[in-house]
Amino acid sequence: MVESALWSGAGGTGDLVTAECMDITVLAGGPGVEREVSLESGRAVHAALARQGHRVSLCDVSPDELSALRRPADFVFIALHGEFGEDGTVQRLLDDLGVPYCGSGAAASALAFDKLRSKEIFARNGLPTPEFRSVQRGTPRAEWGDLPLPCMVKPVASGSSVDVIRADTHDEAAAAIDRVLAHTGRALIERYVQGVELTVGILGDQALPVIEIRTRRPFYDYQAKYVDDDTQYLFDIDLPAELSAHVQALSLRAHRHLGCRAFSRADWLVDRRTFQPYLLEINTIPGFTGHSLLPKAAARVGIDFDTLCVKIVELSLSERSPVRVLSMAPVG
Repeated sequence: MVESALWSGAGGTGDLVTAECMDITVLAGGPGVEREVSLESGRAVHAALARQGHRVSLCDVSPDELSALRRPADFVFIALHGEFGEDGTVQRLLDDLGVPYCGSGAAASALAFDKLRSKEIFARNGLPTPEFRSVQRGTPRAEWGDLPLPCMVKPVASGSSVDVIRADTHDEAAAAIDRVLAHTGRALIERYVQGVELTVGILGDQALPVIEIRTRRPFYDYQAKYVDDDTQYLFDIDLPAELSAHVQALSLRAHRHLGCRAFSRADWLVDRRTFQPYLLEINTIPGFTGHSLLPKAAARVGIDFDTLCVKIVELSLSERSPVRVLSMAPVG
């Protein structure tokens, strides 16, 4: 099976060793449009780590609430999505404080969150990604150049498919670009690929099983991710096994090219006619909700949610030297 070839971990709790009970702070909330999703992720991680015997504090944070840093802890688990939490900001702050935290560092987080910069890195390193261009606020339409139609218009730096719009004509694309630029400073225009939506989780130095995403909506948008009950997540996908293995290998390459650590998730589209895979983005802090894909992929290879959270802590700590750490004030 592709799974056993790409994932060699035994799974379960028996192969994980935690030296002692730790004081762990879970950061959730944040200021962005993904706040509610982040709080849901944070609550799930908090409960999982507490069930494993750790002393855990859940903290609702934002850029204006950093004065709450006061309580000694051993580790910070970042469950923040979007701006502030996933763009390298909180990682840089924690680095300055000498605080060990989960996942990728500040530089890799910033690269992955900036879809334009990450796609440029993908292209330079031979990782297939849809044709793209960007438009900055204030750029006259006459200077936008030829837009790849049909196309997807999205913010350069955002998550959860917020403000992602499909456009089939130049007028639709122009209206979508104007809408995105009204909220953010830059818009990414990406050639639309009619295809199968896939996602691949990375845990440590290994790729987890490929998941196919099927939705009744035109694409996997915010509604399909967090609201719809009929979105399907399939492991038995209708693609050649060698293609699945290829996408897993490319996902791990992308994770490494961006400098990511411990875990991430790669999102893909595979052209239905040619079977050509296209890498869309790398998520450095994927969701930890009931709908979330990384926990689903981990469960497929025998890693339950509690074990996944503990393993992420261990993988993250293994790359950092022991230091004195702080955490946020507990919620409530």
